[in-house]
Amino acid sequence: MKNISILGSTGSIGTQALDVCLMHSYNVRCLSAYNNASLMEKQARQFHADMVCLVDEKAAKELKTSLRDTDIKVLAGEDGVLQCAAYSGSDTVINSIVGIAGLRPTIAAINAKKTIALANKETLVAAGEIVMKAAHDNSVSILPVDSEHSAIFQALQGSPGHGALKKIILTASGGPFFGKDKAFLEGVTARDALKHPNWNMGAKITIDSATMMNKGLEFIEAKWLFGTENIDIVIHRESVIHSAVVYQDNSVIAQLGVPDMRIPIQYALTYPQRLESPVKELDLAQYGTLSFYKPDYETFRCIDICKEAVKRGGVYPAAANGANEESGKLFLQGKIKFTDIAYLNEEAMNNASHKKSISLDDVLAADRQAREYVKRLIE
Repeated sequence: MKNISILGSTGSIGTQALDVCLMHSYNVRCLSAYNNASLMEKQARQFHADMVCLVDEKAAKELKTSLRDTDIKVLAGEDGVLQCAAYSGSDTVINSIVGIAGLRPTIAAINAKKTIALANKETLVAAGEIVMKAAHDNSVSILPVDSEHSAIFQALQGSPGHGALKKIILTASGGPFFGKDKAFLEGVTARDALKHPNWNMGAKITIDSATMMNKGLEFIEAKWLFGTENIDIVIHRESVIHSAVVYQDNSVIAQLGVPDMRIPIQYALTYPQRLESPVKELDLAQYGTLSFYKPDYETFRCIDICKEAVKRGGVYPAAANGANEESGKLFLQGKIKFTDIAYLNEEAMNNASHKKSISLDDVLAADRQAREYVKRLIE
């Protein structure tokens, strides 16, 4: 029987993870979120959680009052999230927190020797070397929840061993602006950018998909998960092939399925077993045709910014990621243009300082500095 903590339980991934837990009668022991007190109360009561946390202190106080008739412990703030990540009653932690805020909870869960079902890509983008070393030192498994990385992980289950992998094919939907040029992108609004063709995701990830920064971040994440930078990015509009691997004999093994995050979430929880899923079966005849294109790197420059950041190493990926979180927020607030996002991300990344050896403090400092630099640039 699985005992699970879900960090970010009120978001898109978190709520779908609870669907999977409900179907398989897994014990949900801990839940955390930012400030959605009403939904957190419903989740806590439905799953009889031991402990819950809201980062927002005011919302946590409201939640504590609403749960006063139960014995559920209510925590508040970032320290509360760390307690949920390391909770002794759980053996698996699903980290679906959005952004760099998920980094410290991942480290806390690893140090507590939990199995990590990782949906927070920023953990590996900003601090991949640190996180993978901690996982190795603590003999902890990191199982990917991102649909692309789960697909790669699944395709690698048939690998005969080290050296068999030739390269990775990382698929991308292309977002809502596929085929558009720079002139068109100059005038798009946040409302336009939030209309993803295939996936229902939170605002931050949907904007990242529109700029294709999301694919750049996934490139970095794949490098740390699978130990290679030999990664091709291919636009696949239907989001049926979630990614693939190419072996040395040029055999290509792909994972296919309808675009539903409950498949990769469930595989991270049931690995290496495969159980009945709440997701409908893929009907290839219904799709008829699957399409593939090369990315437009000139128009969607964020991919190359991420590639350059990981090539430089050190705190450069953390700086690019921090700048992106800030610039995406500013775009959603209507303070910058869509095309400013890539410019700001690149400038902040270039502004970072080179360090051969980095600590967690260095990563978090680079993140803060990149955000501040973005704010100064728009002023």
